[in-house]
Amino acid sequence: MTARATTAELIRRKRDGAPLTEAQIADLVVGIVDGSVSDGQVAAFAMAVYFRGMSREECAALTRAMRHSGVVLDWSDLDGPILDKHSTGGVGDKVSLILAPVVAACGGFVPMISGRGLGHTGGTLDKLGSIPGYDTVPGLDRFRAAVRAAGCAIVGQTADLAPADRRLYAIRDVTATVESIPLITASILSKKLAAGLDALVMDVKVGSGAFAPSLESATELTESLLSVAADAGLPTVAVLTDMSWALGHHVGNALEVREAIDVLTGRRHDTRLYTVTLALACELLVLGGLAGDTATAAALVEKALASGAAAERFGRMVAALGGPRNLVECPDRYLAGAPVELAVAPEVAGVITRMDARAVGLLVVQLGGGRQRVQDAIDPAVGLAEVRGPGEAVGRDRPIALVHARSTADAETAAATLRRAVTVSDEPIGATPSPVLRRMGAAR
Repeated sequence: MTARATTAELIRRKRDGAPLTEAQIADLVVGIVDGSVSDGQVAAFAMAVYFRGMSREECAALTRAMRHSGVVLDWSDLDGPILDKHSTGGVGDKVSLILAPVVAACGGFVPMISGRGLGHTGGTLDKLGSIPGYDTVPGLDRFRAAVRAAGCAIVGQTADLAPADRRLYAIRDVTATVESIPLITASILSKKLAAGLDALVMDVKVGSGAFAPSLESATELTESLLSVAADAGLPTVAVLTDMSWALGHHVGNALEVREAIDVLTGRRHDTRLYTVTLALACELLVLGGLAGDTATAAALVEKALASGAAAERFGRMVAALGGPRNLVECPDRYLAGAPVELAVAPEVAGVITRMDARAVGLLVVQLGGGRQRVQDAIDPAVGLAEVRGPGEAVGRDRPIALVHARSTADAETAAATLRRAVTVSDEPIGATPSPVLRRMGAAR
């Protein structure tokens, strides 16, 4: 039987709901890496899994095969725990840009393997790609050197690290197969396991802007992640957080880097963004043995921010990976700006009571801030600035947001979409609930 026929039979088995063996999954992953499995076949496999799912055993086998499709890093020469955080993806989610240098300033090492945007959610790698000179896919030697120099390095998958996932990830993004729990689980954990971690904290998003729109579906995803991580021997805690609203003031690549720098330097911070970042950082510091309890961890995080130590680590990371050495001090000098800015006033004045976060994310993609095809280039400058959050007043002189676009026509189209994505009422919504919904994992 030819390799092509073997792959076709494997896809047919999954399409028809039959289980795959570990050997079959391993053979498929080899084909994804060496190119003997075509893009069409990868897409067909992803679609079959999307509709038919995978057993926990199949998912664990896929994770292991993708982990070992490339190099598995060894950080035994570093004097500190190897820690990381991963988000399942959200709109305006720039937590990684803040958390990695915070944890580094507290004594951890964070070799963060991140991804590009998927569907309507922005990718950490696309945000960092808006920094001139920043090498988002360095060689392993440069990656290791950056981790040693700054305590953290946020990069993409190189050809050496989980290469099977790198290809599958790109194809999922443009084939409507992103929202698959087994594929999400294997994608996330194969990268994290290849990074050689001691502990991991997961930020599982819930709501209209997340791949898991309900608490039930988010819990199902979390249980899958925790189970496969435990199977691999990786201590992991998950925090479920609300993604019914954009996270932070800005949505868009360069805009979000600027907001992260503002948080790190104490210039400004959004309460919901800070709350999520603090919760995740505290879990990671306790899990990694850098703090004995959550209160101690919170004090360490606040000190890292207030002292400027976290901002300094971010600056070191950017410089080590080829970006400007004074980005933290002079972000406006380096981060691209869009030629058109349009304030989006609501049709009627009032208070924002609802947001379709998914629609907001897709709006940014339409502006050019995300991909609709694998080969699409990202426009780092476009997006939304000064996005109003839950319970905030809006009116003629207090816009819903500022659209940053390449053309007036693009800006006006985005403005109309944004107005449809939010609900404005003359009734206040009361106290805004915490964005931290639930914790799952090992007892504190």
